[in-house]
Amino acid sequence: MYDMKALYEAFSVEEAVALRLAHPEAKIIAGGSDVLVQMREGRLAGMELISIYGIDALRGVSIDEEENIRIGSLTSFSHITKDPIIQKYINVLGEAVDQVGGPQIRNIGTIGGNTCNGVTSADSASTLHAWDAIVELTGKNGVRRQSIREFYIKAGTVDIRVEDGEIQTAILIPKESYENCFGYYHKYAMRNAMDIATTGCSVNVVLSEDKKTIVRARIGYGVAGPIPMRAESAEAAANGQPVHMETVEAFGNAVLNDIRPRDSWRASKAFREHIAVEMAKRCLIEAILRAGGEL
Repeated sequence: MYDMKALYEAFSVEEAVALRLAHPEAKIIAGGSDVLVQMREGRLAGMELISIYGIDALRGVSIDEEENIRIGSLTSFSHITKDPIIQKYINVLGEAVDQVGGPQIRNIGTIGGNTCNGVTSADSASTLHAWDAIVELTGKNGVRRQSIREFYIKAGTVDIRVEDGEIQTAILIPKESYENCFGYYHKYAMRNAMDIATTGCSVNVVLSEDKKTIVRARIGYGVAGPIPMRAESAEAAANGQPVHMETVEAFGNAVLNDIRPRDSWRASKAFREHIAVEMAKRCLIEAILRAGGEL
């Protein structure tokens, strides 16, 4: 059923790095909800696998000494949704990953696997982009951090340096990204469950103390281009503007300056553009309401 050449197991980050250096052609496997499916379909037939599932140090959510929210790369979607730190500071991420597949997938699937696949439809990706997430990678040269926007290179490809034995070890949300910030994620799909997003949109805002002005707005999309992306024109249209429906309209219309959807069997480019505008408006309205604003 699974045609693999060899399976190596790592129980520490150091072991994983050493195995990757020794077997650069091997595929990293965590929960296996994607890799094993591809192997069963024959797309990864004869592949060597390096399992990092046994590295317990890569599980869990915490706040580090720099006050970043630190999410270990092997943290499951179910754990993220229920974690008290996530619920307190960035509940929208828990809501987003709670829409991945079904309960079995959410129990085994990991945030690291979801991002390392490099696909634009990943339910975590638009929210992580909108919250300025930082990806932590560990290899033979130590720890390297980069913006998640730089991590995604092209469809299906992310910036992991196999030649340095790198594996993704954590995702960080900086304090300035989550402090006093409220957001909302909306996934549009053909079915309400067990389906890949036709388009995903995540918006968050920081409002002024009197709740009358949008101090900062950010918006991330999935399936609005070959990789997850931010819509900076929309952000510029809302930043510093009054909490008003005119601002919401300008915000939604401005996303067309940034997104690059395509025609596919799931949806046409024109339809994706239409729902991207509407999703932006709805997500901004809900984020404002969650932040204590009134429209």
